[in-house]
Amino acid sequence: MEATGNTPEQGKVILQRGDATLVVQLAGAWHLQQDIPPASLVIGELEASAAAKRLTYDASRLTNWDSGLISFIVQTSAFCRGHGIDQDRAGLPEGLRRLVELAEAVPEKKGARSQTAKVPFFARVGNASIGYGTSVGEFMDFLGQMAITLLNFARGKARFRRIDFLEAIQECGANAVGIVTLISFLVGVILAFMGAVQLQQFGAAIYVADLVGIGMTREMGAMMTAIIMSGRTGAAFAAKLGTMKVTQEVDAFTTMGISPMEFLVLPRFLALLMMMPLLCLYADLVGILGGAFVGIVMLGLSPISYFRETFSTLTLIDLFGGVFKATVYGGLIALAGCLRGFKCGNSSSAVGDAATQAVVMSIVMVVVACGLFAVIFNVLGI
Repeated sequence: MEATGNTPEQGKVILQRGDATLVVQLAGAWHLQQDIPPASLVIGELEASAAAKRLTYDASRLTNWDSGLISFIVQTSAFCRGHGIDQDRAGLPEGLRRLVELAEAVPEKKGARSQTAKVPFFARVGNASIGYGTSVGEFMDFLGQMAITLLNFARGKARFRRIDFLEAIQECGANAVGIVTLISFLVGVILAFMGAVQLQQFGAAIYVADLVGIGMTREMGAMMTAIIMSGRTGAAFAAKLGTMKVTQEVDAFTTMGISPMEFLVLPRFLALLMMMPLLCLYADLVGILGGAFVGIVMLGLSPISYFRETFSTLTLIDLFGGVFKATVYGGLIALAGCLRGFKCGNSSSAVGDAATQAVVMSIVMVVVACGLFAVIFNVLGI
């Protein structure tokens, strides 16, 4: 250890040449953070002196050291072995000698530093395709287990705590009202403002109410709610279950004969499946109010005429179509979050990766489902 208040002398090497012996005197403090002498000084001296057949060390002036000195000794020793030069390490500290011997016990693979793992393009494409295929297989397997769990629930044989179910309802429902309110109101404002800019040119500003009402109830209400819940609740599911996987709590449930799907996944799945339609209806209402704010303040429409136009253009098909989409989106988000949580690695960093993967997977599935619903509803004439 260094004495407090004293600055140690920087590490240096002093070479003393004898008849056939080169003495390497080590002095000062050898630390990686400092500019320590390179092994090339000794190697160059040995190459320049053809008569040198023996190398010895003198560490009497060495104050302290770290792995930088070990690297210096190892590099020098490697040169000596390659050129048949004897070494005498008796002058080194015992701990340093033992660490050097340990470092030389498993030699570095030749060319390991210069080799770079360059994967061919088609190999990268193939690996990515295999990874996506594996992910699809994992999702389908998880979906099948969830179907069996729901069947057990319908038969009254699923084992889970009601308090967990109520807590999941609060987390997915009441606690999400604030962010859903803000985003839905702003989406309604944006839709109304975009429509107003164009419709005012034709004197049809009143149809802003139709645009906002249909847009929110059919698509935007369910879509924006799903995206919010993907980033908020889906990531929370993955993080919580991933943490339980890391701490081996999931394995403990299996050991005790309790199904993790029933005890951990089912309450979260049911809670999000129940709360998404309610949040969607609430988002529709708030979005319509946001459109009304623009229509009344910017366009000068009366509140009565705006809401009369909105209610006259909306149908139950528009309303329940959006609610049905939100329900499906909720199921997809819950499945993605719980799946990524169960597939989490066994390190703390893997929990964050699982949460990120859950958000990405949820949003991708929601967008794909939205596109499929658009095609199906168009074919059905809805």
